[in-house]
Amino acid sequence: MGLTLFDKVWNKHVLHGNEGEPQLLYIDLHLIHEVTSPQAFEGLRIQNRKLRRPDLTFATLDHNVPTIDIFNIKDEIANKQITTLQKNAKDFGVHIFDMGSDEQGIVHMVGPETGLTQPGKTIVCGDSHTATHGAFGAIAFGIGTSEVEHVFATQTLWQTKPKNLKIDITGQLPTGVYAKDIILYLINQYGVDFGTGYAPKFTGETIKSLSMEARMTICNMAIEAGAKYGMMQPDEITFEYVKGRPYASNFNQSIDWWRTLYTDEDAYFDKVIELDVSNLEPQVTWGTNPEMGVNFSSPFPEIKDSNDERAYHYMGLKPGQKAEDIELGYVFLGSCTNARLSDLLEASRIVKGNKVHPNITAIVVPGSRTVKKEAEALGLDVIFKEAGFEWREPGCSMCLGMNPDQVPEGVHCASTSNRNFEGRQGKGARTHLVSPAMAAAAAINGRFVDVRKVVV
Repeated sequence: MGLTLFDKVWNKHVLHGNEGEPQLLYIDLHLIHEVTSPQAFEGLRIQNRKLRRPDLTFATLDHNVPTIDIFNIKDEIANKQITTLQKNAKDFGVHIFDMGSDEQGIVHMVGPETGLTQPGKTIVCGDSHTATHGAFGAIAFGIGTSEVEHVFATQTLWQTKPKNLKIDITGQLPTGVYAKDIILYLINQYGVDFGTGYAPKFTGETIKSLSMEARMTICNMAIEAGAKYGMMQPDEITFEYVKGRPYASNFNQSIDWWRTLYTDEDAYFDKVIELDVSNLEPQVTWGTNPEMGVNFSSPFPEIKDSNDERAYHYMGLKPGQKAEDIELGYVFLGSCTNARLSDLLEASRIVKGNKVHPNITAIVVPGSRTVKKEAEALGLDVIFKEAGFEWREPGCSMCLGMNPDQVPEGVHCASTSNRNFEGRQGKGARTHLVSPAMAAAAAINGRFVDVRKVVV
């Protein structure tokens, strides 16, 4: 029987152990940030241990970074985490993409942009959205702080191999519908746990036609389906993206092997999901997890359990309402899901020549300094600022309430981020997950509109 892409990469990295039980994997790349690394570094100090492979460990600052005045960190805990990572990087010989540097940004954007993220690698990070890197044909997953320390000390990790899940996506995306809508729809239809215990491989003609940035958006949210992993077969689009990037000097030596990274025709999948996106609509979440979402034209569902009841109460909404009924107060364009150049370009096309609705506070936060500079070279910052958006410095920003960018209590926010949990964007904040185009159109109209009628 043939092997899946996941099988091939996994098997190459097994150092010890039998399938079906915990196996020791070699880790090719360890990405770290300021929130989940301090205790792990301290563990090394306490045990008087060195970092096993500082050359395979890279740090960036993202979660706590202010996006208006990045060097004015008023929160004591945030400042402590940032300065601690800076010191740890220096003490242990780790390369850090430091505050204000050309490469600084959200960890899941820095890896691909610098060429650190490559096909066939095992990649870990103390962050749940590490599956983003699986879009390159890597096995990438988030780990806890104790696991961060284990990788620091040994460059290995014990893991039990998951089952294989094939998600076959076909059809041409309608105008005004995007990669974000694909993953939101899958979670809406199959729940926040359909990927638990599986390594999903996204495949099909639709996936093959997507850009790397769109592919990363889908893999980014695999964790919201309960999966640690999200993976796609590397192809010429992948190779062209990686080629020439600063840390991809091994490109010519590696590409022949990368071309062997595909699923064999006779490979076995434990579960298969099929989706035709030809008639897919823009998606909007109404509740407090990504499963609680609807097609734009559909009413919010009836209450089926106590979770729904709690979600409706928290969100201040009722069954039978529609997305267009929500009175928005904030719009956030950013996060590791949708703060890449293509996302900002798409949003800018809708924003150009228009003004932000007077009831809306709208901010744009490029996910990295690289994206910020590229966007500014194209004049996107001018388009957004002339429309009334705030143009910010790179960081995780309003995706989560760990920095000054927070949604006020009780206010509804159209967000391009990945989670709509209670309090995720600030105490009492009400988050609605959408694509960048939907968020941009909402900023202009003051409420959600059918972006298919806006995009031409």
